[in-house]
Amino acid sequence: MFGCNGMIIRKSSPTFDHISLRFITLLTQITVMRKMIWSILLILLVLGAGFVYWKFYFVFGEGAKAGELNFLVKKGYVFKTWEGKLIQSGLRSKAANTVQSYDFDFSVTDEAVAQKLLSSEGKVFNLHYKEYMGALPWRGYSKYVVDSIISITDLSH
Repeated sequence: MFGCNGMIIRKSSPTFDHISLRFITLLTQITVMRKMIWSILLILLVLGAGFVYWKFYFVFGEGAKAGELNFLVKKGYVFKTWEGKLIQSGLRSKAANTVQSYDFDFSVTDEAVAQKLLSSEGKVFNLHYKEYMGALPWRGYSKYVVDSIISITDLSH
């Protein structure tokens, strides 16, 4: 090819330096992309772990409930957990001409607490519980977990 003034212009072919520079640039872009992907995955993992902790392990509330033990049963397909119901004093009415008692459904994780409840059926209990945002299969069906017995009294008192 001829350019102005009759000079011969040759089309330059890529040199080794030019190819290696493009290759290094490509490798740098791939490395940056990998770092971004790993960073995003790490952030998602941390957020997921935080959500699981908040939903299932964060104690939302603690308190005490008093009432007569209605039942305590160990049940479950895979995880056998203690599930119980406490009938509290007082009545409420959701609809006209009906009477309903206050019920407190709970789970028990401590075997010693469950055995103490079983051996004292028919008495009035004051139970300490923890409230979680969600239930776990190995912790029970309820988000309320009784962890200790505050007091036990006879019904006559």
